[in-house]
Amino acid sequence: MITIARMILVFLMVMNAGKYVLGAGKCDLGANNLMSGGRRNRYLLQVANSYPPPKPGGKGVNNTKTVLLTGAAGIGGFFLVGALVLLLVCSKKICSHLKRKRDHRNPEQRIVVPVSNHEESMTFDPRLPSMKMSDLATATNDFDKNRVIGDGGFGLVYKAFLPNGTVVAVKKLSMDACQGIREFQAEMDTLGRIRHTNLVEILGYCVAGQERLLIYRFVENGSLDEWLHEREEPGKILDWRKRLTIMRGVAAGLSFLHNECHPHIIHRDIKASNILLDKNFEAKITDFGLARYINPHKSHISTQAAGTLGYMPPEYAGGSIATKPADVYSFGMLMLEIATGRRPNLHIKDANKKTLWNWVHGLVKEGRYMDLLDPSLRCSLAVCQHSDVEVEKFFEIACFCTAHEAEERPLMQEVVSKLAALVPKDMI
Repeated sequence: MITIARMILVFLMVMNAGKYVLGAGKCDLGANNLMSGGRRNRYLLQVANSYPPPKPGGKGVNNTKTVLLTGAAGIGGFFLVGALVLLLVCSKKICSHLKRKRDHRNPEQRIVVPVSNHEESMTFDPRLPSMKMSDLATATNDFDKNRVIGDGGFGLVYKAFLPNGTVVAVKKLSMDACQGIREFQAEMDTLGRIRHTNLVEILGYCVAGQERLLIYRFVENGSLDEWLHEREEPGKILDWRKRLTIMRGVAAGLSFLHNECHPHIIHRDIKASNILLDKNFEAKITDFGLARYINPHKSHISTQAAGTLGYMPPEYAGGSIATKPADVYSFGMLMLEIATGRRPNLHIKDANKKTLWNWVHGLVKEGRYMDLLDPSLRCSLAVCQHSDVEVEKFFEIACFCTAHEAEERPLMQEVVSKLAALVPKDMI
């Protein structure tokens, strides 16, 4: 659009200069005659056709030629401007058509939910009834705070009891319109169209005015964060083999996102509180509010850096990008957390206030693997065969995933294979 405008302006300048060469016509290019405004640019050229009558004598022929040349130039200019304007309109229509074609080239990639003041709901499981806002309010006892089972970055999660006896989890997104809508669409774009054993299952949604709610299948054993840091009573401690089972599941789910989804998906917020555990302690990755698509042939996408302090890779400090290796780093920090029982975002008091990363990598270099273990694991390891070898290899995989340089980290398929080789599944 800008290029065409410049072409017209140059043409008008040439026409304006023409009055000095031709000597007869007037070309008025005042501010009132060349106008542009808004998104649609309009150009107006006025060519005055006030010519002096030919003088008697020999110069009359020359004056007539001058008038004819000026008139021809004016007519030619008129048609040129018309052609340029027509080209501009056509180019805008072509761009609009290409954009529509691009947005609809793969309709199954997006589940677009209309935004309106009317209520709309849908369930993806045919065994469940459509759940309106009033139904969800009843199921959560009017969103009673005692029903809260999770507090994410974008809203609260409630335990809900449906009339048919089904227990579900209902996430009521924040009323912050921009952030709430963004997470809502991100969850629908990802979990709304994919299924995997190690991903939490979304069952439906409800939109009522500014309210946006997501309905998930209830996961019985809560979050990994609770089991690692908030449960101290005997019998509520995760033993070594359960922790291996959990990390194998998280690795499988993340590998699925990185390699088997089309397009691939970067989670961007792998952490203990975003890993749910079912009744068999099978891991379920949840909270896809920050997830982004990535083309399989690209190494990164340009977007605002996001995640949780302690799990975010060092390269995030140098730019706003999202990559698969960043997810691998977060996974590696989760491995360190589940093995040591220490949070990645807190300094370690009994290790000169080192970060978890520095503390682990330092002791691994010294070969002091058992000194890194969560003290609550001592008993469970005592009854495990080859436990020393398992612990050593586990920390080596974790350090591999948390390499400082992104290109040194493994792919998630490699991590899945390494963890599978660590302990056969039938031994867990």
